[in-house]
Amino acid sequence: VMLQNLSLLLKYCGDVELPVVALVKRLFRASKMDLKCALEECSMALNLFLNNKFSEALELLRPWSKDSMYHALGYSTILVMQAAMTFEQQDIQMGISTMKEALQTCQRFRKRSTVVESLSNLVSKQSVDQLSEEEMHAEICYAECLLQKAALTFVQDENMINFIKGGLKIRTSYQIYKECHQVLQMTQGNKSKIETYYQFEGGVKLGIGAFNLMLSLLPGRIIRLLEFIGFSGNRELGLCQLREGASGSSLRAILCTFTLLVYHTYVSLILGTGETNLQEADSLLEPYLQKFPNGSIILFYAARIDILKGNFEKAQLKFQECIAAQQEWKQIHHLCYWELMWCYTFQQNWLQAYRYADLLSKESRWSKAIYVFQKAAILCMLSEDDLKRTDEDIISLFRQVDGLKQRIAGKSIPTEKFAVRKARRYGSSPPVKLILPALEMMYVWNGFAIVGKRADLTENLLITIEKEETALQNETDHNEYYMDDVCMLQLLKGLCLKHLGRLLQAELCFSKVVQSEKQIKYDSYLVPFTLYELGLLYKQQDEREKAIRYIEIAKKNYKEYSMESRLHFRIHAALDSLKVSPASTP
Repeated sequence: VMLQNLSLLLKYCGDVELPVVALVKRLFRASKMDLKCALEECSMALNLFLNNKFSEALELLRPWSKDSMYHALGYSTILVMQAAMTFEQQDIQMGISTMKEALQTCQRFRKRSTVVESLSNLVSKQSVDQLSEEEMHAEICYAECLLQKAALTFVQDENMINFIKGGLKIRTSYQIYKECHQVLQMTQGNKSKIETYYQFEGGVKLGIGAFNLMLSLLPGRIIRLLEFIGFSGNRELGLCQLREGASGSSLRAILCTFTLLVYHTYVSLILGTGETNLQEADSLLEPYLQKFPNGSIILFYAARIDILKGNFEKAQLKFQECIAAQQEWKQIHHLCYWELMWCYTFQQNWLQAYRYADLLSKESRWSKAIYVFQKAAILCMLSEDDLKRTDEDIISLFRQVDGLKQRIAGKSIPTEKFAVRKARRYGSSPPVKLILPALEMMYVWNGFAIVGKRADLTENLLITIEKEETALQNETDHNEYYMDDVCMLQLLKGLCLKHLGRLLQAELCFSKVVQSEKQIKYDSYLVPFTLYELGLLYKQQDEREKAIRYIEIAKKNYKEYSMESRLHFRIHAALDSLKVSPASTP
């Protein structure tokens, strides 16, 4: 082990700028991995990881992964990340197996308590004084491992037993974090704080911050159920803890940063109203761009921030840099392909959008149903000549979608269910073509909130929608989907007009959809989503009471429509921004 560690350290010391003296000290300490030494080595592994040296990071962590809690946590975390990105059953099994071993390693360092002690309040001044430094760290590492194992348990199998097991693991992890937070508060005045204490503090801030932030996103009815079994979520506390963690120098600082970046660049958009704090995202990422200019994960977030600013051309170049930066983890390429597909969709460069949708459908396992649907939807936007050149069969692609859907934690994925339902129009004989399906999917992912930053591209989208609207009106033989298609176009048209500042016209479009409710046969999602958009439109015009009224109607009066849970997340975020307490919105 000593020789292996020295070989690795000499090989990669240039990358992590480790002084020679530290190398020598590290060699002499290699026969015993104490806490300080483990944290140093894990910090090196993290640097390797952020420099795209994923295998080398694993090599550095593996020798001590069964004897050091931090090596166990780091090693298993990288494998879990790999499993989450590949979605390969073999990788998922490997991730679960390694995480199980990591839990056993952490368990050996945890404080042993009697059954009576474990049933009573574990955190008291006396029990805190009795906790050793190693035992405090073991609790945090154990909680992190437990949370990751729970996440993998959900995707491993569909059965209800695994779902319950995963839920119990999350609850245990949450309880440990709460107790560690109490330990932290009791030791705040301790003047003999050392580096390892700040590492523990970083772990607590990550866990408490992430739990509070994510739980705060949940709609009121779910929160009330979770509160009954001991969960609670406070967004401001969550953001505060994560910001403090991100500004520190602990190993978890980067994880706090990534959690905040995911929140600002994805969660706020897909599960929120589309209002994002890009200024904070920029300032969080900047130091890492300086330190890891070629780090693929860092470059990916930089490109994503550019997309959200409407700088699509700049984002495309950054995504290409990200793809070129490493070839080991192809799954990072797939993330880039997904974003590039949307970049070109916003610009209505359909051939390029098709290129990336095609790559995703062939290479990525994440959601074959969505990728194939998206590919077919983009092909619908091509001219006849361009379509012939692709040598693709749109009808055949749409008919494949149903057979590609998957289940996670025993549940179908809402976006896949939506795609399957829309694709069924091509299952009939003769098929009934979808109207602008690529733009409808853009709305599903809240893409109009992004493209709305660019008036030129929004205007071009409006032209495309109005052209399709005219063609639909000129049809003499209306099929059974006619009013559904008319209303869908009105919703998309209203969104373009809203982002172009033509608010009265946008309101008229949205109102037409609501007034046509009884004529809609299949796309029942259109009315509640349109009511929600009307609410946001009134919010934009400072008509608070009217905004709340329309959003409340969308929330209370409609059930069992496509992507209902996604809309309830957005409604929760909108009402929260209007400062409506959950108690007033049962």
